[in-house]
Amino acid sequence: MALYTIGDLHLSLGSNKSMEVFGTAWEGYVERLQEAFSRLQDGDVTVLCGDLSWGMSLEESLEDLRFIDALPGRKILLKGNHDYWWNTAAKMKRFFADNGLETLEILHNNCLWYGDVALCGTRGWFYELDGPERAHNEKMIAREAGRLRMSLVAAGSAPKLCFLHYPPIYQGYRCPELLSVLAEYGVRACYYGHLHGVVQRRALEGQYGGVEYSLVAADYLQFVPKKICD
Repeated sequence: MALYTIGDLHLSLGSNKSMEVFGTAWEGYVERLQEAFSRLQDGDVTVLCGDLSWGMSLEESLEDLRFIDALPGRKILLKGNHDYWWNTAAKMKRFFADNGLETLEILHNNCLWYGDVALCGTRGWFYELDGPERAHNEKMIAREAGRLRMSLVAAGSAPKLCFLHYPPIYQGYRCPELLSVLAEYGVRACYYGHLHGVVQRRALEGQYGGVEYSLVAADYLQFVPKKICD
């Protein structure tokens, strides 16, 4: 059994929004994902760090969710900023059960487990200190910091890994509200997605404040899930 992570699959099997329009980096990405996941085993666990389907509803995302469900192993889903299909946990669990999606779980206001390691996380948030959206963004980042804290509290004293969609830090940007929560609870490592194209050069890969950070957007990983541990 091994633990993996990857984000930003941007599937569109039930809609017409293929990422291939963004250039050669995304050519054949669905097939490349399928090939990479074929090397995993049924006992493996993969945390998917958001932006999974372009569907606007659960029903429109069904083919994408079926694709994910058919991949080997257990899949833990995290919300991204483009996951418009995301709904309440109760509705998603019911939808998964009604459609035979048996390998999918949700990481949202909770923590899940890989052996004795706690898998924690939330979507996170980007915000700017200036401009008319400041009050809205401050409210959103406070909510996401609260959700992250709730997830980490649920882990108790167990070793903790954190998964976010938005990066809490990269070149020229810091989110102190989330960084302070990660430090407070002694998170070992944090994995995040969201960044694409040239901005990936600004990603933090390495340690900051005692936490090891890794970008796991699918195009950054060449569509191969990142192995965290056995």
